[in-house]
Amino acid sequence: MLLFNMTFEVLDISGDAGIRAYGKRCEDAFMNTGLGMYSLMTDIDGVLESQEKDVEVRSDSAEGLLVGFLNELIFQFDTYGFIGRRMEVTAFSIQPSAYIKAKVYGEEFEIGRHEQRLLVKAATYHNIKVERINDEWKAEVIFDI
Repeated sequence: MLLFNMTFEVLDISGDAGIRAYGKRCEDAFMNTGLGMYSLMTDIDGVLESQEKDVEVRSDSAEGLLVGFLNELIFQFDTYGFIGRRMEVTAFSIQPSAYIKAKVYGEEFEIGRHEQRLLVKAATYHNIKVERINDEWKAEVIFDI
């Protein structure tokens, strides 16, 4: 299991929002991208870890895996009102096939108790990047809002 420290930055994109996240390992960058996305939606410091959701996604590529993973987190929010604060990766690979299994800790979003920021509709493939630069991984994604 792996716990994550947040390492991300918000990208200033006209009409949309983006996250650039970093990590020592590729899965760190994925988790930091997810936490960055949640921070676009609310102040995650105010989110309790009273529930957990298991997330599992497979894809043919690292970029597809990142988009699929983020869209699954968005689905959990849209369908169940679940917003995360912390994540643990339990299984991860980008070669030969890409998959991620993770536990997301958080709670149901409550209007009035949680700050409402952006309504994130979907992670997109526009300018998506998952790359290793020296000893660090970088993931970059743009969201439809």
